[in-house]
Amino acid sequence: MHCRQIELKSGKTRWECVDDGPTKPSGKRNQIVRRGKTQKEAKAKVRDEIARQTAGTNRKISKRITFGDAAQKWYDVYSLDGKKKSTYRKRRREIRDLNEHLKDTPIMDITHDEYQSTINKMFKKGHSQSTLLGTNSTANMIFKYAKKNRWVEENPVTDVVIPKKRKTVEEIKQENIEETYFDRDELEEFLTATIKYGLKYDKERFFAMAFIGLRPGELCALQKKDLLFENDEIDINKTIYSETNSITGYELTPPKTYGSIRVIPVERFIMDMLKKVVHDNDKHKMKYRKLIPDYHDKDFVFAHENGYPFLTITMRNRMRRILKKTNIKKNAYPHMFRHTHISMLTEAGVDLPTIMKLVGHENDKTTTKIYTHVTKKMIKDAPVHLRKMYGNILEKMLL
Repeated sequence: MHCRQIELKSGKTRWECVDDGPTKPSGKRNQIVRRGKTQKEAKAKVRDEIARQTAGTNRKISKRITFGDAAQKWYDVYSLDGKKKSTYRKRRREIRDLNEHLKDTPIMDITHDEYQSTINKMFKKGHSQSTLLGTNSTANMIFKYAKKNRWVEENPVTDVVIPKKRKTVEEIKQENIEETYFDRDELEEFLTATIKYGLKYDKERFFAMAFIGLRPGELCALQKKDLLFENDEIDINKTIYSETNSITGYELTPPKTYGSIRVIPVERFIMDMLKKVVHDNDKHKMKYRKLIPDYHDKDFVFAHENGYPFLTITMRNRMRRILKKTNIKKNAYPHMFRHTHISMLTEAGVDLPTIMKLVGHENDKTTTKIYTHVTKKMIKDAPVHLRKMYGNILEKMLL
């Protein structure tokens, strides 16, 4: 804004300020000029007029901008901030869900009541509360973006109520923290079944998951260079991602968080097992690299015959197959081995901060819940362990 003092015909002096307002429909420059007794007054008059014209212009623009348009414009900016591919996929899915109800509605016409009705419809359609929370978070970011651009005056997401399904007794039971990991007997039963019925790499993968605590994607992304055999350590620095579950369309991306990048010590038995896998891979590569035209020579620890890495979906399918050979009733999934590893470290007496570092968690509620639960169980069982260890001394009291 440019301001200057001018002299009127009457001889009085006034302040005159000028600034650019919203561009005219013709595309020409629109300069706003206002005068006042003081510079402050003149500036205020210019700002007020620009705000008045801008509001009118934005109302006209907002009438043309639909929710679908705003969502796409927001996503175009959001997708540039370097998040994980899976995060972007989740946001796109949430936008699709919102677009089913709001895509063609002018964004300025979406009221709090209409948005609440949209959430209610999605709930009745069967969306879980966790899904709705994610969708609502995406909607909130879209409307905040719209508000910054003055396409809306208020954010209709504010104070929305996310419906919650009343849980059955069975569902509450399934939420028990013990359902998220294998206890010692279950782990032994599953690994024994893996040795007996598992297919190629099943034993190595599931033993590694249980005794290292890797995320499934981290395990699939392991390459020969990540296994530090001289120190019995593993360098965990990436995860695998494939939007279409195609082995040739995979991507190696950074782990979940910065804290997930870590070098951790690993039990010698597991390192020896992985060393044999690498040795077998090298022999296979020497024999078949020239015979397989599209051989993918990236030294993945767990790879198909053509060198491409296995994906996490294979682990899920293999795990389901083995579970059918056991008496385990839990709704088990590959990430469960990570939780099992946390419980194993807790039973071994490792403190919570160290466990967090080993599994690559900066702050995780599930890890804390498992640690707290196992610790309480250990305290409860302490007298039993004492009796096993010192029962002969206790029995002398009865003599």
